[in-house]
Amino acid sequence: MNDTTPTTTTSRTSTLTRKRVWIPAVATVAVLGLGGAGVAYAATGDSGPLTGSDRDRVGAAAIDAVGGGEVLEAETSDDRGEAYEVDVLDATGVTWSISLDEDLAVVQREREDDGWDDGEQDTDVTGREADDVPVTGAERERVAAAAVEEVGDGEATAVERSDDPDEAYEVEVVKTDGTQWDVTLDDQLAVLDSRQDR
Repeated sequence: MNDTTPTTTTSRTSTLTRKRVWIPAVATVAVLGLGGAGVAYAATGDSGPLTGSDRDRVGAAAIDAVGGGEVLEAETSDDRGEAYEVDVLDATGVTWSISLDEDLAVVQREREDDGWDDGEQDTDVTGREADDVPVTGAERERVAAAAVEEVGDGEATAVERSDDPDEAYEVEVVKTDGTQWDVTLDDQLAVLDSRQDR
């Protein structure tokens, strides 16, 4: 009887040891697998505003896709099969969302919501809500210049009307050092708020 007991204990200890080795090994593989997925996501999950010649090149392709107009916003895309996303206001006043691949071929062209009045009173003469009316032309240039002046240098990558009654414009600026800033202005282009986008 004494001979059987040590054998059973040894067998149990051996089994427990194998389990202790197996569990950490599985955990390590799982963590490495998730880590790899995280790295893959980080590599493909980048998106951000386009500036300078990149914005001009991509914007021109998007404008061609709708037969003319003005770029409202252009950024890199993190969606599969797409490299860029561009919002374009065409000559008829319709806003389009254009997705392009790395060769600037159109992947998707989608008409944005017209922004027709949903019962709120804050609308323009076309029936669109005021903050849905794109900022274009000379107005856009003035607003963009005021925002860039506030942060010191850079390029306004997005200029929009604000839906806050105390604000008139919201502007995204990319400085030459690569930092991104959000600037809020009133209807006289006075700065209400300016902060780095983190």
